[in-house]
Amino acid sequence: MSDVAPPEAQAAKPVSPLAKVLANAGQLLSGRVVNAIVGLAYIALTARSLGKELMGVVVLINAFAQFLGEVAHFQSWQTLITYGTAPAMEGDRPRFQQVLRLSLLLDLISGVLGTALGVLGAYLFWRELQWPADMTGYGALYALSIGVMTSATGVGLLRLFDRFRFLAGQQAVSSLVRMIGCGVCAVTQAPIQWFLLAWAAGTFASFFYIAAIAIWDLNKRGLLKDFTLLGPTSHGLPGVWRFAMATNFSSTIDVGFTHVLTMVVGAVLGPVQAAFWRIGRQVADGMAKPARLMVPAMYPELAKMRASGGQQAMTKLALQIGLIGGGAAGVLLLVSLLAGRWILEIVMGKAYGAAAGVMNWQVAAAAIGVMTLPLEPMLVSMRAAGAALAVRLVVVIAYLAALVPLINTFGLAGAGAALVASALAMAVGMYFMARRRLARLATEDDSARTTKDDEGPSYDHAHGV
Repeated sequence: MSDVAPPEAQAAKPVSPLAKVLANAGQLLSGRVVNAIVGLAYIALTARSLGKELMGVVVLINAFAQFLGEVAHFQSWQTLITYGTAPAMEGDRPRFQQVLRLSLLLDLISGVLGTALGVLGAYLFWRELQWPADMTGYGALYALSIGVMTSATGVGLLRLFDRFRFLAGQQAVSSLVRMIGCGVCAVTQAPIQWFLLAWAAGTFASFFYIAAIAIWDLNKRGLLKDFTLLGPTSHGLPGVWRFAMATNFSSTIDVGFTHVLTMVVGAVLGPVQAAFWRIGRQVADGMAKPARLMVPAMYPELAKMRASGGQQAMTKLALQIGLIGGGAAGVLLLVSLLAGRWILEIVMGKAYGAAAGVMNWQVAAAAIGVMTLPLEPMLVSMRAAGAALAVRLVVVIAYLAALVPLINTFGLAGAGAALVASALAMAVGMYFMARRRLARLATEDDSARTTKDDEGPSYDHAHGV
């Protein structure tokens, strides 16, 4: 990477893409194991201290803020990796800084927009969201944390430069701050607004941690030399705004969808059932998290393969990750079916054992996602984010159209069963889109090789791809 690459990288031995993905995922896992334990601890402290009703209010306020954060949140880290990998590999510092400038601009836009929507929404829609009237102001204050939910540029930089050991601490820092704050609140028998402050403090701590590490790493690599916030952003980067919008909407639908479900459950069934849904989802996500950590570790490797024309290597890596994910998915579902209720009652208390039924549906949906987790990263790395967005949009619209009738008829079980069906539909759609895109790239590569037959050895052969 010329002046972009760290000195130690120049002497490093070649490592297979799968080994690199697993090693980086392992580093993330070390932090997420701590985060899973600490995360359940602060949720348990909140639940046991406030009771089911007020715990449900905290869950709904947090879901509202996180939903708006995701709605406004550009996935600038994907833009940074997709468009910044080639200039980083070539040592083109001005072009890399241009991509960095664009990524920071996307973060700024999303932070300001999300905060404004959050504060206004808290005052305008508190009744629809089932908040008590006296919680409106606190909900608006909590929405200020939306402005620092967008540390995407910092995350992208650390992923691009294989600084996964620092990323391992991101969620752990947030959960640790929340646990300490909730612990103090529990001991002092503080009211609900102080628990909300503790949860918001974790978001701020995570943002400043990532920002500090990213700035340090950029400075160490000399990438901040002559860098200014004013200058070209999208010039000479064809399709970058379309790509940024597609990845933003796709992520908004994916992550925001989770919080919409919580809010819909709360609006239809009340705060107690919303708490059951949120707790079940927390455990399901925690069980699936180790396998899902391979996804952020895959993006840099896929981007490098795409930049060097290694489509066959991309397919091979995706298949390897899919097989590993399939094994992990089976274990997840078995643990949930056999020990799910016991886990909930031990961690959260006897009153929350009733969430085990819906949690099994949520774990099943997560397991399907784990089995097919390489598909969307492949589409994004091939700059086909629009195809991934189309699949996600169709599936989510169908799910939301059926959600309220299913909840009214079957309760939480109806929402859980539909979640499994949507996960299956998403997997099938992503598979066919990825297959079609790979076939198209193979055709384009064949045409390019035919054209260059008389111009010397191909790029792939020259670089050993």
